[in-house]
Amino acid sequence: MLPTPVQFYSRKYGPQHHHKRPWRDVLLTRARVTNLGFILLLTFFALSFLLNLYYWFRPEPRLQLQVPLPRSILATIARDEPISSLEHLVIVPGHSIWKGSRETRLRASMHTTDTYPKDIVTKDQSALLIFSGGNTKSQSPHTEASSYHQLSLVTNLISSSFTRVTTEEDALDSFQNLIFSIARFHEYTGRYPTRITVVGYEMKRKRFEELHRAAIRWPLNRFEYIGIDAEGQDIERAREGEEINGYIPYMRDIYGCHGVLLSKRRSRNPHIRYHPYFISAPELGALFNWCPVSVDGVSNELFRGPLPWDRLHPKPKAFLGVGLGKGYQ
Repeated sequence: MLPTPVQFYSRKYGPQHHHKRPWRDVLLTRARVTNLGFILLLTFFALSFLLNLYYWFRPEPRLQLQVPLPRSILATIARDEPISSLEHLVIVPGHSIWKGSRETRLRASMHTTDTYPKDIVTKDQSALLIFSGGNTKSQSPHTEASSYHQLSLVTNLISSSFTRVTTEEDALDSFQNLIFSIARFHEYTGRYPTRITVVGYEMKRKRFEELHRAAIRWPLNRFEYIGIDAEGQDIERAREGEEINGYIPYMRDIYGCHGVLLSKRRSRNPHIRYHPYFISAPELGALFNWCPVSVDGVSNELFRGPLPWDRLHPKPKAFLGVGLGKGYQ
């Protein structure tokens, strides 16, 4: 039976004064509720309570856009056995765009002409060299990665017949140099790397080793940074600039998704390009989207969702706090 309605008048006030009855009396008036009604109410509140618990304590969202590649694209991809067996990712991050003249090689790209990348991929047959950097200049149609690749050919760093080299042409900053190169490695080989070597400026070692690596929970024992001092620069001044403009901002905003670091990404995307890795590396979709809430200007809660390289590091030490890179081994 339905519950007896609560009457909005009483002997004390009479029906003609029902609108004057205090709400306290209304709320305290007894009403009959059936067992079924009681069970339904109890179920509703229990579900509401459980949903609230799930909301507050749920694991990080596992956004994986498992969109199958169209047949027209798959028909154009053919990976031979050597490519599918590559395991070692060697990254040369871009810093600017080489304009195409031997005489005007940018100092910012001088480390690409060093022999380290060539030596690594020559000695390790499982290594793939990736030049990384997007179309960051409004005045140029070229990407940092493609110009570095061209520079390496002009300077004979690599020969035109060398096949274990490619480009990643969407990264807008150093964090994306790392994570997008991993995604590009998967796109190119069909698998994720088991080792990573980054060849870049020595002054950026801490940024990559302590912050970027920790942000993606890549194990330290499978990560190497080869630092090369920039030629013709005041080393101390360069290191000070890196500390102020690179390391400290990323230490406070480890995924670069707030404030000044986000503004830099926007300014470096004048051609309004979209990266393809949500589709070609869907397992990283949640990581691409992860942006912890900024509290008092600090946003460095590590992503805790599943990652393809978790098997390389069975017991990751993920935690919160400033200087987190040193604690994540």
